[in-house]
Amino acid sequence: MFKRHREPSMITAGQALPGRERPLSVSGVHVVSGQSMLPPFPDDSAVIVLGMGCFWGAEQCFWQLPGVHVTAVGYAGGYTPNPTYEETCTGLTGHTEVVRVVYVPSRISLAHLLQVFWEAHDPTQGMRQGNDVGSQYRSAIYTTNDEQARIALDSRDQYQQALLAAGKNAITTEIRPLDAFYIAEEYHQQYLAKNPGGYCGLKGTGVSCPTG
Repeated sequence: MFKRHREPSMITAGQALPGRERPLSVSGVHVVSGQSMLPPFPDDSAVIVLGMGCFWGAEQCFWQLPGVHVTAVGYAGGYTPNPTYEETCTGLTGHTEVVRVVYVPSRISLAHLLQVFWEAHDPTQGMRQGNDVGSQYRSAIYTTNDEQARIALDSRDQYQQALLAAGKNAITTEIRPLDAFYIAEEYHQQYLAKNPGGYCGLKGTGVSCPTG
């Protein structure tokens, strides 16, 4: 008899790996823009953290947008402090793979960033993104202020209507304030710039987002 496939699920804080006190060591230099990936960031910038599945392709979606100051990939939404990639892939950190997007609101709106976010992946898949399965691939928006939260929820509701009109499923994207962003290992940063033709599992729904 075939075994029933068990859907991945979120762990509790008590099940999480212990992690470590010190952040992972990185150069801090974005290899495409030359900007620092580490704070402090310019006074006129804002930060939002987005999860869209594998963070390699997700980061590339944003570093090339005019008005984005710098990007970095990492882990967020879970419990384990300063996790490694290998730990995150076990599902025992509670984190999802994310991109920290530092942008200048006077040059690019959050609505535009969220339009790219919604259209570049499938936010209806729960704990997976295509063939990438696990809680580390869930869709997420982690906000850093109340105005971002309002805009994110409004954009979700608008995109949900567009998806339903196209016969698609309900959005499963997690939207909540950012607790912490833990930077990922150096080799993951700007991975597709360092490895042209490398793996990118991003695939949207084909439905346009009415925001932006």
